[in-house]
Amino acid sequence: MSHSTSAIEAKITSGGRLTLTEALPLWDLDILTLGRWANYIRRQRHPETWVSYVVDRNINYTNICLSGCRFCAFFRPPGHPEGYVLPWPELTQKLEETLALGGTGVLLQGGLNPDLPFGYYKELLRFIRRSGLHVHGFSPPEITFFAKTFGLTIEEVIVHLREAGLGSIPGGGAEILTDRVRRALAPSKCTTEEWLTVMETAHRLGLRTTATMMFGHIETQAERLEHLWRLREIQDRTGGFIAFIPWSYQPGGTALGGATTDVVDYLKTLAIARIVLDNIANLQVSWVTQGAKVAQIALEFGANDFGSTMIEENVVAATGVGFRLSQQEIERQIVSAGYEPKQRDHVYRIMAPRQP
Repeated sequence: MSHSTSAIEAKITSGGRLTLTEALPLWDLDILTLGRWANYIRRQRHPETWVSYVVDRNINYTNICLSGCRFCAFFRPPGHPEGYVLPWPELTQKLEETLALGGTGVLLQGGLNPDLPFGYYKELLRFIRRSGLHVHGFSPPEITFFAKTFGLTIEEVIVHLREAGLGSIPGGGAEILTDRVRRALAPSKCTTEEWLTVMETAHRLGLRTTATMMFGHIETQAERLEHLWRLREIQDRTGGFIAFIPWSYQPGGTALGGATTDVVDYLKTLAIARIVLDNIANLQVSWVTQGAKVAQIALEFGANDFGSTMIEENVVAATGVGFRLSQQEIERQIVSAGYEPKQRDHVYRIMAPRQP
C-alpha cells in the first residue's frame, strides 16, 4: 500500500472527509480496497444487521416529452401515435393493485408534456392521495418545466404541489451534474444549477428528496466526482437528501447508443459515492440495471438499501433491460446476502411487519 493510499485509509477510518484532490485517485485503486473502505463507512453509519426496501410502483403519467434526451428510449414527441396521457380508470387500477400488494406509495414521473395544464398535476396528486398512498413525485426537470410553462417560480410550483399532496421529490433527471454533459445529452432539459435549485428549494420548504446519478455514457471520472461534490455541498447546507441512487446507463433503443458500463465500474462508483457522500445517510443498490446478484454484492460496497419492488417500471424496461423482483424475492435476496429485510416508506422510516 502506497503512502498516499495509507493516508487516505487513515483519514477514512478516523472519520475524516476527503478533499476533491484526494478523491480523484480513488478511481485508480483496486476494487477490493474501495469496497473495504466503503463497507467500513457503511457499517459505521449503519451498524444494524438489516437492509431496507420499499414496496411501490413507478407510474409514468405521460410519455409525451419535449426534452428529447438522447439516452431515453421511453419518451415520444408531441403528436406521436404512441404518445399517451394515463387515463383515470387505468390509474385507479394501478393504485388498487399497489395497495393490494402492500405498497405504501408511488414514484410519479412523466415527460415534459406541453399540452397539460398545471391544474392536471394538482388533480393527479389529489387523486392519488385519496387512495392513501404517498407520492414521491415530479423530478427537478418536471418542476423546472412547470415553472417556465406556467409563469411561476420554483418555490411557487413546489408549494402548490405540496398542498395538493406531494410528499417527497425523486432525484430523477440528474444524469451527470455538469453542463458539458447535459448539453450533449439533453440540451432541452434543466441545467445543473436549475436541478440543484429545485432540490435546495424543496429542502428549505420541508420536503425530503433523493438524489441520483446516471453514469457510464459520455462523462469522465472527474465529472462523476464533480456530481458527487455538488450533492455534498447542498447536503451540508440543507440535510434534505435522504438517499443517493447511482445507476448505469442502459443503451438499448436510445439515440445515444454505445455500451453499458461493466460490473466493476458500477461497484467502484458505488463505493466511491459511499466514501465521498459522508453526509447522505442511505445508499441504494440498482438491481433494476445490475440484477439481483450484483445488488447483493453492492451491499458489501457501501449500500444499505435494496430499493423498490417496482411493481411497475417502464423507463429502464424500454431499453430492453428486464430484471424484475417481487417483494418476496427481494427479501430472499437480502436474507441470502446475510441481512434481515425490513420494509420502509419513501422517507426511510422502517415500518411495522405486516400482520398475516
